[in-house]
Amino acid sequence: MTPITVTNATKLSAAIRRIAPSRTNAMTDHAIALRAAGRDIISLSVGEPDFPTPDHVKAAAKAALDANETRYTAVAGTAALREAAALHFHRDLGIATPPSQVIVSAGGKQAIFHALMVTLDPGDEVLIPAPWWVSYPEIARFAGATVVPMHTEAAGGFRIMPEQLEAAIGPRTRWLMLNSPGNPTGAVYSAADLAALANVLRRHPHVLVLSDDIYAPLRYTPGDHATMAVVAPDLAGPDETGRVLTVSGVSKSHAMTGFRIGVATGPAWLIAAMGKLQSHNSGNPCSIAQAAAVAAFNGPQAFLLDWRDRFRARRDRVVAAINAIPGLSTPVPDGAFYCMIDATPLMGRFGDDEALVMHLLDHGVAVVAASAFGGRDGFRISFAADETKLDTAIARIAGAFA
Repeated sequence: MTPITVTNATKLSAAIRRIAPSRTNAMTDHAIALRAAGRDIISLSVGEPDFPTPDHVKAAAKAALDANETRYTAVAGTAALREAAALHFHRDLGIATPPSQVIVSAGGKQAIFHALMVTLDPGDEVLIPAPWWVSYPEIARFAGATVVPMHTEAAGGFRIMPEQLEAAIGPRTRWLMLNSPGNPTGAVYSAADLAALANVLRRHPHVLVLSDDIYAPLRYTPGDHATMAVVAPDLAGPDETGRVLTVSGVSKSHAMTGFRIGVATGPAWLIAAMGKLQSHNSGNPCSIAQAAAVAAFNGPQAFLLDWRDRFRARRDRVVAAINAIPGLSTPVPDGAFYCMIDATPLMGRFGDDEALVMHLLDHGVAVVAASAFGGRDGFRISFAADETKLDTAIARIAGAFA
């Protein structure tokens, strides 16, 4: 039998060659490496709360360890966490869902990855408002789909309009990605905004909606948080007619980014398919992290209001300081903890926003170029840092452009 000769062992798959590394993670890793080398770097590139994980959550994780809860769990998550997540969806987002239609994943990112992987074929299209979270287009491309950007502007609150959605939908459109409050812009869709988009979607029953509500507790505008499954329940049925997947978690709300727990709810057919893939991909999420997430969802929630007020104060502080720097401007974000900063007047000096953010890194501040999010001529900063760091970082930014 003639042996098979491998001529290029380093050849990578077409799927992995279609995507780029996360530029937010890359900048964060770069800042960590520079700090390890002795540089004084303030990182405003990472999207995670600087508050400590609540004590009752840490206590639940320790108790799970002491009880030897270190074995495999059900692939879709423990019964306790699926019940707690169902409570969260109902109490905090208004979505009445049974635990059987909840799946727990290793972070919200894995839930999104699984949802797209089980529904997309080569040639399908995914509509993504831009600026976007960096992983949305890369996940779609990995699945073989075509990304259809829907560009938004600061003047419109970085929200897509119904007529824009209508024009973007084609016969191969499979998903519309919605993130409210949004990363990187802080965009928030009101119930009226979502109702107008739902009217368009009703004319196109082949289009699924992914509603990423991970930043729902960090909404600074009046009124309750709005989500598509509540605004348009006819699109979010539990059976084959349902086409809305809602993703949430504990990372941003409860300062638990390292625990890697996301939760999603949607129609039974989609949750089952995601669980099927997860059974081969990772199996169950970490058992200890699941116990901690149960405590996060079932425990006290009042502290979230205090955290939101502190983030709002930081937002106002940063927006005022940035808008006082010649050449920079930013709108007031309605949610999350990011500012998308326009630096168009400075582009003649730097050429592109990647050169601009490297210039800021030389001055001791790590931020992420707008082009990483499908934008241009600017950068995103996170104001999830204490006031002293924020003030020092803004002063360094002002000095870098002086």
